[in-house]
Amino acid sequence: MLLGILLFTNCKKDNTTVITNPVVDTGKLKIEFNHTVDNLPVQLNSNIYINEAGNHYELIDIMYFISDLTLYPLNGKPQLIDDWKAVHYVDIHIPSTLYWNIYDPIPTGVYDSISFIFGLNEQRNQSFVFVNPPESNMFWPDVLGGGYHYMMINGKWLNPQNLSIPFDFHLGIGQIYTDTINYNINTITGFVQNYFKVIMPLSVLQISKNNTSTIVLNMEIESWFKTPNIWDHNYWGGSIMQNQRAQQTVKENGFDVFSIGNK
Repeated sequence: MLLGILLFTNCKKDNTTVITNPVVDTGKLKIEFNHTVDNLPVQLNSNIYINEAGNHYELIDIMYFISDLTLYPLNGKPQLIDDWKAVHYVDIHIPSTLYWNIYDPIPTGVYDSISFIFGLNEQRNQSFVFVNPPESNMFWPDVLGGGYHYMMINGKWLNPQNLSIPFDFHLGIGQIYTDTINYNINTITGFVQNYFKVIMPLSVLQISKNNTSTIVLNMEIESWFKTPNIWDHNYWGGSIMQNQRAQQTVKENGFDVFSIGNK
């Protein structure tokens, strides 16, 4: 009997199954940021531009955040870029910010579109998230909603008296006032989130194993000033941070500002 038990035990089949996750091949992605006016490279500190409203203007600074970049494959699950750095800051004066070497490994394959948030959503846009410049210099006053500017485009335009007047074309959290004439901060009753989502098709983006693919993201500055709303600096003035109607107009004009190409 003892011998039979030993033989039965030794012949028993092992039904234990070991589950292993399949190895996924990955590659890398780099984004280059480019800026144009009327499809030509931006020239700063030169009063050479005329917008759709007939304003003569020059550009001094271009700074903004993009976040929550997502890649959409032809087949498969969308890939959200958030493993290490979900927010990227762009500053035309800082060459290193014009390139985003994305840390996340991206599954190989063909991707046909991307999306991103222009600015920062409610969860990410918290005061003191950025403690060091240049990002910390984008702060948005707490009394106006806190957090950070989504965008700062600074420049000058010639008013009807032919005087050069500074403009701050800034986008961020808007405010709702009972005093809609003087925008007295003591009459703020609520805030408006003005970030927006950009969705763009890709001709072809091939992510290959152990290789880095590059796409170019271009901002056409003149589009901020003409579609779908013609922007007149003489009407809106030099500062719009406390004017939600102006903020909404900027937000609406952002729908076609970006274009994308492969490299």
